[in-house]
Amino acid sequence: MKIWVQKSLGLQAPNLRFFPGYAHGFTDETNSPCPTIDTKPRNIVIEHSASPNPMKSEKPPYIVPSMEEVRNLPWNGFTVASTFSGCGGSSIGYRMAGFKVLWASEFIDAAREAYKANCAPYTVVDGRDIREVQAKDILDASGIGVGELDLFDGSPPCASFSTAGSREKGWGKVKKYSDKAQRTDDLFFEYARLIRGIQPKTFVAENVSGLVKGTAKGYFLEILRELKSCGYRVSCKVLDAQWLGVPQARQRTIFVGVREDLGLDPVHPKPLPFRYSVKEALPWIESLVHDTSEKYGAGDVTNRPSPAITVGVNSVNSLHFKVQGLTIDDETDISRYAIGAEWEKMGKSGTQSEKYFQLVRPALNLPCPTITATGSVLGAASVVHPTEKRKFTIKELKRICGFPDDFILTGTYAQQWERCGRAVPPVMMSHIAAAVRDGILKNQKNS
Repeated sequence: MKIWVQKSLGLQAPNLRFFPGYAHGFTDETNSPCPTIDTKPRNIVIEHSASPNPMKSEKPPYIVPSMEEVRNLPWNGFTVASTFSGCGGSSIGYRMAGFKVLWASEFIDAAREAYKANCAPYTVVDGRDIREVQAKDILDASGIGVGELDLFDGSPPCASFSTAGSREKGWGKVKKYSDKAQRTDDLFFEYARLIRGIQPKTFVAENVSGLVKGTAKGYFLEILRELKSCGYRVSCKVLDAQWLGVPQARQRTIFVGVREDLGLDPVHPKPLPFRYSVKEALPWIESLVHDTSEKYGAGDVTNRPSPAITVGVNSVNSLHFKVQGLTIDDETDISRYAIGAEWEKMGKSGTQSEKYFQLVRPALNLPCPTITATGSVLGAASVVHPTEKRKFTIKELKRICGFPDDFILTGTYAQQWERCGRAVPPVMMSHIAAAVRDGILKNQKNS
């Protein structure tokens, strides 16, 4: 039996999808329990669970625009300056939404190299520690005045607040961060300092969801007060990338601020009514076959997963290491990463290692678990390939993280993985950027 349920006026179910072709917004509830039958005629409202509606016809295929397509998108008329820009995940997201990124700052050398490989020719890239950057530097480099910038972006390093890290034990200390040493728990206040001087119309700041959990809540409240004191209406929400077009479960804390004189409230994007799975991101995943019986790795494998390293009685000797069974398929650029018996113990896709924290084999029909910055290391919080005894290749990882296929990542395999693990997924940021563009900037421009 097929039931067509009409959406009540003025009410919204966050995961309700409407049947195309019907002007009044009906949804196919064929496989859902029937709502209560009432003697009084009325519109029926259904509260959906977190799982997406199974209507395949409304779900577009998973396609991330190429860098060439991003470069050719028309400008929406709005400008961005970006801090803590990493390899450019957020910046690519803004560009997907039509923004021009005039200026970007990244202190980590390896990340800045990747950013430069993909940025627009007009983007000024600054490599200084953010503590050395003044608001006037950004305005002068961008050719704009105080109050003219449309959006000020920032992703202050978040290791100090991550629930996977040492959290408060590292607060106030200079620690190794990527390939440099830096204190990171105070960088949100440097971001606020620049907001005071630039006075952008809006800002978007990103951090880990751990910022609003446990003892970090005190820091969160301080940051919120500081941002509001800059003269902004501020809203903060924890958003999950899997509901914003990315085939990965990844929660991020997103601050959105609007300058008080604009008279508008902050907005966040609404979750999509569907999610993308690992299989949809990597549709070829079940068809790859590799012959590992006689081939062994050779040549330059800098940008491919490392094979297993062993030492001991089965090694050449106790002081030397040997490489086990690495093969390279040139056509697919898939390299074998022998992760040993632990992969076998996990049994099947969708299972987790008992030995290693968050070492999982993703389920093919669900979004991938969170990709972490240290995920290229076997024993770290990590994700392995769902059907083959190896880690994801960088090409696969870019798909899982919402990057264009032709996005350039530089450095070693571990450095490229780190860039993906630290970045805001571009597709996720494109939805956040579009919400700010349509819900705030366009309204103030037309008022």
